Amino acid sequence: MTFLVSPVKTTEQEKLNHLQQMLHDLKSCAIAYSGGMDSTFLSKVTYDVLGDNALAVTVTSSTYPARELEEAKQYAKEIGIPHLVIHAEEFAIPQFSENPPDRCYYCKKELFQKIQRIAQQHHLNAVLDGSNADDRRDYRPGDRARSELGIRSPLQEVGLTKQEIRDLSTSLHLASADKPPFACLASRFPYGVKITKERLEQVASAEEYLFSLGIRQCRVRYHNEIARIEMNREDIPLLLTNTEKVIKQFKTLGFIYITVDLEGYRTGSLNEVLNQ
Repeated sequence: MTFLVSPVKTTEQEKLNHLQQMLHDLKSCAIAYSGGMDSTFLSKVTYDVLGDNALAVTVTSSTYPARELEEAKQYAKEIGIPHLVIHAEEFAIPQFSENPPDRCYYCKKELFQKIQRIAQQHHLNAVLDGSNADDRRDYRPGDRARSELGIRSPLQEVGLTKQEIRDLSTSLHLASADKPPFACLASRFPYGVKITKERLEQVASAEEYLFSLGIRQCRVRYHNEIARIEMNREDIPLLLTNTEKVIKQFKTLGFIYITVDLEGYRTGSLNEVLNQ
């Protein structure tokens, strides 16, 4: 079966062709859709191949900001894919608040099971997620849940990297092509530090304030009374020009000390202690 796509690099084209064939063979599926670049790209390609036999499912919770949900809705509308939003609450999971190193396993298992039930109700053959080939490099306990439940990761299976997905998203004119990565708010807390709704709101409000200043990529890592800001190094001067406003806002939110991580933004920084 032949699919027409925008011209891209040969290696990317081969992977894209493989992805399209894989999706075609599935015949129908539900996609764990966060609205991030990876899951949006997967939703676009899946919808192009399967049409209304594809369903994007977004699971909202205390760790998923309203801003992310609105973007997910907008991207799904632009793609045209059927989109279902459901609610889950991680605080109903006993291990979540205690925040062990494998916290993500329990959350992902709950999320995937909810989507599997929806897939069964809609008579869909599989559940997919947007994990990519680069994700193998980091500690991701959620992969165990994915493996146990038989969740497929087509982007990873065909070997598409983050940059290749960004290139392909650009060629497909997806609004998500330049979207910065986002991880759930629980990832702002060092393992063993208890997660509460109040602390999640504290971190979310701090990040929203930084976004309002024009900073697109940042994380506010929670270290009790200390806020450790990770951001792209080129944006640090923008932060410094707003130092007094940032200090005032963060202290209003309950932080006592406000720091900037000189290593800058990086995924999985809280896993560095595990690596050591």
